[in-house]
Amino acid sequence: MTVRIIPRLDIKGPNLVKGIHLEGLRVLGRPEWFARYYYEQGADELVYMDVVASLYQRNSLLDIIARTSREIFIPLTVGGGLRTIEDIRTVLRAGADKVSLNTAAIRRPELIREASRRFGSSTILVSIEAIRKPDGRYEAYTDNGRERTGVDAMEWAVRAAELGAGELMVTSIDREGTGKGFDLELTRTIAGSVSIPVIACGGAGTVDHVTRVVKEGKADAVCLASILHYRAVRLHDFAAEIRGEGNVEYLKARRGFSKIQDTTLPDVKKYLTEQGIACRMPTGEVCHA
Repeated sequence: MTVRIIPRLDIKGPNLVKGIHLEGLRVLGRPEWFARYYYEQGADELVYMDVVASLYQRNSLLDIIARTSREIFIPLTVGGGLRTIEDIRTVLRAGADKVSLNTAAIRRPELIREASRRFGSSTILVSIEAIRKPDGRYEAYTDNGRERTGVDAMEWAVRAAELGAGELMVTSIDREGTGKGFDLELTRTIAGSVSIPVIACGGAGTVDHVTRVVKEGKADAVCLASILHYRAVRLHDFAAEIRGEGNVEYLKARRGFSKIQDTTLPDVKKYLTEQGIACRMPTGEVCHA
């Protein structure tokens, strides 16, 4: 099995943003620049998430999707605010290859079945954003981690797979943006309960964290954000772009990135290969240990 490494781009309006626990969003720059950079670095796929779409009941990424799909030739998953079959069709026509469903799917689970039958299960990714409760159970949240659902995340994962989801993206809200590592129990339990691929998301701070979530968490793919964004921010002259946002000094001071290793996609894939995990290198070749 070849493990996929997937940069995640959280988008608010025209900007790439990043927070901690899906909150406190800071502007990093234009998502198109990051998308091209990660494509050239050897990303296997990209995930675009409109992080305020459910709040405003719409996905506003169509222009960004169209521009990105014209220049980047790897699978592009788009999520946020997709509530109907027509919403899904619209983003696919704009250039997305897959869609990510969360809020609408929990509110009306049959949307998963309808969408997978209409567009194919490989097109439908269900995003599960979970928080660990004091009793050890995990609750699924919606609206980019803002709203409780009372739904058990483990049970929801199994049901989503049964309804026709092609893969699951599992995000630990507790770990997201912290750099403390993935919630291995959350990922491992869900991966062991379903027969479809599981993408681990939330918490990577070092390349070893990526290795552990594959080996111990049984993830089929890993979605990364902060661990890649910091190096990209340093390499890009973003200051003039976002001076009006007031975040330049925040980024220069590296606040919020203190636990994040300075790394790149080739660094991650090289380390995985050294640990015996097969992955596709920027040349397109699949490398094994």
